[in-house]
Amino acid sequence: MTIPELTDVHAAWLPPEAFRAIGTRRTLVLGEGALAETVHAEVAAACARYGGTVRRTGDGPFDLVLALTTAGPLPPVAAAVMAEAGPIGEEGHVLARRDGVTVVLASAPAGLLYGLFHLVRLGEPAFEAARPAERHEPATRRRMLDHWDNIAVHPVMGQVERGYAGGSIFWRDGVLRDDLTRVRGYGRLLAACGINAIAINNVNVHATEARLLTDRLDEVAAIAAELRPYGIRVHLSVTFAAPIVLGGLPTADPLDEDVRRWWAATTARVYETIPDFGGYVVKADSEGQPGPFAYGRSHADGAGMLADALAPHGGVVHWRAFVYDHRQDWRDRSTDRARAAYDHFAPLDGRFGDNAILQVKYGPMDFQPREPVSPVIAAMPGTRLAVELQVTQEYTGQQKHVCYLAPMWREVLDFGPWGPEGATVADVATEFVAVSNVGDDLYWTGHPLAQANLYAFGRLAWDPRLDPAAILDEWIDLTFAPSPEPLRGTLHTMMDGSWRTYERYTAPLGVGFMVRPGHHYGPDVDGYEYTPWGTYHFADRDGVGVDRTRATGTGYTGQYPQPWSDVYESLEQCPDELLLFFHHVPYGHVLHSGSTVIQHIYDTHFAGAEEVADMRAHWDKLEGLVDPTLHARVKELLDEQLRCAEEWRDQVNAYFFRKSGVPDGRARRIP
Repeated sequence: MTIPELTDVHAAWLPPEAFRAIGTRRTLVLGEGALAETVHAEVAAACARYGGTVRRTGDGPFDLVLALTTAGPLPPVAAAVMAEAGPIGEEGHVLARRDGVTVVLASAPAGLLYGLFHLVRLGEPAFEAARPAERHEPATRRRMLDHWDNIAVHPVMGQVERGYAGGSIFWRDGVLRDDLTRVRGYGRLLAACGINAIAINNVNVHATEARLLTDRLDEVAAIAAELRPYGIRVHLSVTFAAPIVLGGLPTADPLDEDVRRWWAATTARVYETIPDFGGYVVKADSEGQPGPFAYGRSHADGAGMLADALAPHGGVVHWRAFVYDHRQDWRDRSTDRARAAYDHFAPLDGRFGDNAILQVKYGPMDFQPREPVSPVIAAMPGTRLAVELQVTQEYTGQQKHVCYLAPMWREVLDFGPWGPEGATVADVATEFVAVSNVGDDLYWTGHPLAQANLYAFGRLAWDPRLDPAAILDEWIDLTFAPSPEPLRGTLHTMMDGSWRTYERYTAPLGVGFMVRPGHHYGPDVDGYEYTPWGTYHFADRDGVGVDRTRATGTGYTGQYPQPWSDVYESLEQCPDELLLFFHHVPYGHVLHSGSTVIQHIYDTHFAGAEEVADMRAHWDKLEGLVDPTLHARVKELLDEQLRCAEEWRDQVNAYFFRKSGVPDGRARRIP
């Protein structure tokens, strides 16, 4: 096992300096298996750089013990920690420091790997004061990224659909890359923040990508081999029509015996090639993708067929709940895209097998800067649910804008569908999935500061209780190690509130989708207003917002359990930040904040643009404290963010001024 050397790629949150604390110590590594070998290789590389030592056997003295509990006789200090800690889960680890020795124990190699990276995050404090045994275990079994990579460059969407960081790290010019060292380095970054699974191709499975399941399976195996040393299992997006497209069958009916046999045989061949293969991801009957509706079957029928094919091999199918009518008549106000996932899937609760996971977007629409939590999450207690987030910033600045998303995700995870005293989204979800934001860019994510979103997703998927502000500081300290003031404080100031800044200068009060159609970057208030996509704000001369109440609207509020069904129904109780998602109101409607809707629109859009200007000024002060190339990249992107924020401010404010005829109460210039 060798540590990938990436001299022409930014080190992200694993620069050599992050390993200094470990690399200067005397370390004992005990345990067998591929991931234990990875742990040893990581420690050996750090020691070679910083002068420490690492051994696999022998007595002390040691400063650090990294050991599997099954590794034979443990040093007395480790044995004492083991007795104190008790049983440890498969991916968990125990950290303690006593008698001048730091000890990490795990019952399985994956836990030892995560324990190593826990030490990397802690740095020197892991070797200072004594600490009792601390247990660290992930909240869910699977923490997964979905890549939307295409093998062939799509004529509209490019090589990575909704990707804002260059091309695929897996494929180039229609073939697998010759050098996959960067893929192994990517696996290393993911393991260091707790991610353990990825789907490597686009959920919109085109003709070339469909063949990964059969005659291009060797490419999937090659990628899996690079990720395996860091405990990352590979999954594959597949087309529901594969029996027709690849197998030559006349049908893809999930209840047809020939179709089921084809999937069973094909899946068996996948596992013969990749024994630790994770499973399938499916987007069906959505935005033109084929699915079971063509045969009069349900989504439970479709998912069940694939779950049955995967079950003998320990695999899972992730079945996306992103299903809606994208050919809606904009004149028809009774059809509501927000209702669609619940209407399709809630009646199917209890009909999905144990290895079928319904993958539900956190909100009912499509990754907007502000949405209510999807009611599907509360409606299916008999179904395994994965909550899907979007790390790639499709509607939150496309990795050209600083927009740290962890505070939004934490709000979603903390939301209690049955009220503040009940279970939260984090309690209900069996796993967390996010759309990846990585490409072949020098900085992985296009915008160097967008790395923080990928890191934060991994950390929150491991432990949804973590504080987003603390995760941000953790990322800063690792990525810019050492990170003295004013670097640390300035970056925190710039990034911690950046999601709310983005919300202020874009779509107000939860209305969403005021973006340019197609590429979704920049303002176009009416861009989707008269299209079939079902993403409307219904602004007119009298007011704005979508009536989703039971009394007079689409009835969407009725999809929520109490108390939220009544809270969202009530104009008086509905939270300000979601008002226009649930209600059509006059411009003079007074918010809980005391401002009118129209004045809120003006104020927030002016404030958001001013905050971006402040952000840019903060960054200018860091010149000389960070790498010059990185500084120049961020400066260029902040210039673009300010230009775009001012464009949002002017277009949105001008639109609503002309619609409402109400002037700004502060007499600021509106174009």
